Amino acid sequence: MNSEKASIESAGTALITLSDEGAALVERLCYILENRLIFLHANVDPRFSGKRFDRLLDISGNIFSSFRNIVFIGPTGVAVRAFGRLASHKTIDPAIVVVDVCARYVISLLSGHEGGANDLAIVVANHLDAEPVITTTTEARKDLIVGVGCRKAVHYSVIVEAITSTLSMEGLDMSRVRFIASADIKKTESGLIEAARFLGIPLRFVSSEEITRKHYAFEISDLVYSQFGLPGVAEPSAILAGRRTELIVPKRKSNGVTVAVARENCT
Repeated sequence: MNSEKASIESAGTALITLSDEGAALVERLCYILENRLIFLHANVDPRFSGKRFDRLLDISGNIFSSFRNIVFIGPTGVAVRAFGRLASHKTIDPAIVVVDVCARYVISLLSGHEGGANDLAIVVANHLDAEPVITTTTEARKDLIVGVGCRKAVHYSVIVEAITSTLSMEGLDMSRVRFIASADIKKTESGLIEAARFLGIPLRFVSSEEITRKHYAFEISDLVYSQFGLPGVAEPSAILAGRRTELIVPKRKSNGVTVAVARENCT
C-alpha cells in the first residue's frame, strides 16, 4: 500500500451520493478506501448498501465534523450548499472532493493542499480513470509533466535518478513538475510509487485505452508494444496527463527507466 493511500484510509472517509449511478461508483471506490462509511439517499436502489438519508443538509454537519475525508458523488452545487456553510479553516476542515456521476472529473473542492483534498482527488481520479481538477494556485502554476516507463521491480532510487538527471540536463526545475505520469499498467509498480513519494510529486496514471486510442501521436516502441500492446509509456503518459501539452524532452532511456517531459501551455 502506498503512503498516499494509507494516509487517506487512516483518517476515515465518508462516501456520499444521491443516485444509483453514484452508488455504482461508490462500490468501485470501496476497493481503494478501506476505512470508509457510505451514505446513500433514500431514493437510491435498495440493492446498494449504506446508511440512508432523506436530506443531505440534515446530515452534512455530522459528517463534516466526524470525517477527515469526504467524497461526494453528485453536483458540485449540492456539495457547496451542504458543506460550504460549515467551512472554518483549511488546516482543520475535512478534505472534500466532488465526482460527477459519469466519473469524468474529480474536483478538489475544500482543503486542497493542507487538508489533503488534492492528494485524495488524484487517488480517486486514478482509480476511476477520471481527470483530477486541482485549482490550488501553487499547483496550477506548475507546468511540467514527467512521463515514466520502467522495467518491473526497478528500485525507486533508479527512477529518481533518471528523473532528476533528465531535468537537470535540460535545465528544468523540479519545482515546476505537476505530475509524474505513467500508464495504468504500472499502478502496482512499487518502485514508481516510492519514487513519486520520495520526490513529493503526485503520481498520475493514464489509461491504456486512451494511449492506444491516440497512438498516432507518439513514436511507437516495438518493445512496449510487443509486451503490453501499447505504442509507448513515457511519452504518451507525459502528453496525456495534462492539457494543451507539448513534448519538450523526447524519451530517454537509462538503466531500465524511460523518461519524457511535456509542458502544459497555461497562458
